[in-house]
Amino acid sequence: MTTRGVLYVHSAPRALCPHVEWAVAGVLGTRVNLDWIRQPAAPGTWRSEFSWQGQPGTASKLASALRGWHLLRFEVTAEPCPTAEGERYSCTPDLGIFHAVTGIHGDILIPEDRLRAALQRSQRGETDLEAELSKLLGKPWDDELEPFRYAGEGAPVRWLHQVV
Repeated sequence: MTTRGVLYVHSAPRALCPHVEWAVAGVLGTRVNLDWIRQPAAPGTWRSEFSWQGQPGTASKLASALRGWHLLRFEVTAEPCPTAEGERYSCTPDLGIFHAVTGIHGDILIPEDRLRAALQRSQRGETDLEAELSKLLGKPWDDELEPFRYAGEGAPVRWLHQVV
């Protein structure tokens, strides 16, 4: 069984670009050449998108391979398949890595134990429930990555083939 997904490198310094390609190639077991374009949201950095296909769990391997590089902003998605839910990983230098399980329509699925823990922390006065839910939904990562998601001139256009 295979799944497919997309690696979005939102910003990487030029010197890091070949290392990203090598890391992705190491996970996928095949040579990878990414099409790099300038990232207007962070002058001096580059962006790329790469569609991949592999076994369930490939998204987590890609995220793990890229997570330690301080100046790298990226996201990895995987579509659900018959044997696994979908996934989304987001990573920024300031926040680190975020992981979410996603359903067939791309919605984030939050396990009930994580919701209960957030509620308990809120009830004990350790944190605000809204802030906890915001983190569970990845809002801090979305807020930081949003300026980088906008395609610059020359960015590829992704056509949707299936409408839900």
